[in-house]
Amino acid sequence: MFPSKALLSLVLIALSAVDASPLRREAAPTLAFNARMNARASDVNIADADRARAQAMINASFSKRAGSSSFSIASAVTVYTAQVGVGSPATQYTLLVDTGSSNTWVGAKTPYKQTNTSVATGGSVSVYYGSGIFSGVEYLDTVTLSSDLVITGQSIGVASSAPGFNAFDGILGVGPIGLTQGTVSNVDLVPTVTDNLYSKGTISTEALGVYFVPGGGAGELTFGGFDSSKTTSSVNYVPLTTTSPSSQYWGIDQSIAYGNSTILSATAGIVDTGTTLILIATDAFNKYQSATGATLDSNTGLLMITSDQYANLQTLNFNIGGTSYGLTPNGQIWPRSLNTDIGGSSDNIYLVINDIGSNSGTGLDFVNGYSFLQRFYSVFDTSNHQVGFATTSSTSAVSN
Repeated sequence: MFPSKALLSLVLIALSAVDASPLRREAAPTLAFNARMNARASDVNIADADRARAQAMINASFSKRAGSSSFSIASAVTVYTAQVGVGSPATQYTLLVDTGSSNTWVGAKTPYKQTNTSVATGGSVSVYYGSGIFSGVEYLDTVTLSSDLVITGQSIGVASSAPGFNAFDGILGVGPIGLTQGTVSNVDLVPTVTDNLYSKGTISTEALGVYFVPGGGAGELTFGGFDSSKTTSSVNYVPLTTTSPSSQYWGIDQSIAYGNSTILSATAGIVDTGTTLILIATDAFNKYQSATGATLDSNTGLLMITSDQYANLQTLNFNIGGTSYGLTPNGQIWPRSLNTDIGGSSDNIYLVINDIGSNSGTGLDFVNGYSFLQRFYSVFDTSNHQVGFATTSSTSAVSN
């Protein structure tokens, strides 16, 4: 049994279900994160960028995609970065935080600096990201997330080629370990940072709590459980879906209703911090567009509504494990202060619900991205094979 430890957290700056899990809930030390609009993606339609990531996930064959483990986050419009130390003394790297991939690697911008803790394994690393590829060599090294989150002997990739990542140093992958399969030449699976924090006894449960605030305010990423000071309800858990390909990621089953009308029947999809919007199957998206009266804006790729239509917007209800999570009208719109950052007009009202690019029945019919996660606390619990959600003080905020 692992010793009891205080929960360990990372602060982000920008970006049948009962609370029965034994996850820890105390306040935790923090590490600063940053969220920003991705300059690399300034000419990328926000909906197209998210849709490309989702379609890559849908179309990948997990058992046959030799070396392919994850999908583009570098092209995302909103990205979340952490300062992570590697080596001793540590060199600081700016890494993208992604629940949709699991390899941690550096060197895309700031060169990797070997120290006396660096051990070359002789393995080569190759990870496909839908719109690009990272390749390099594997080292074992000390990774420092904070003074309380120090991991010795962590597998990291050192980039020799990483097109598209010139604005960042690499990725901190916090997805399921299965996504590392076939990515390193001399091993089958590569333990993630969360795996190693757990196996070394730094955290007592292999779980990750994620907290965002609408409009890019302060948030928190917690290793080892969740921070109850950020929730306003119990955390309700549901088992991970068994439907492929959603089952290869943080996949769950849910249905969606606009007001009292179901637009997406119970089906499988994923929860993903690397996706900015909320994507739903094309048939469900068409129902949503018809119900709201929205028109498609060609500049942003987002649905657009008038002030009168916004006043009549109904709650979008996500039924997950028998619990309804209501996305308020304000929660369904893009932050108006960021309209021009995505090529829109400052006076327009854009919706964050968009088309995944395929009809329901693919096995991955929705993506609950950042626009959902900024309204609900989420817990990714590997130990108990479940994902949990809770309301926060931001659930009904009108900050957008």
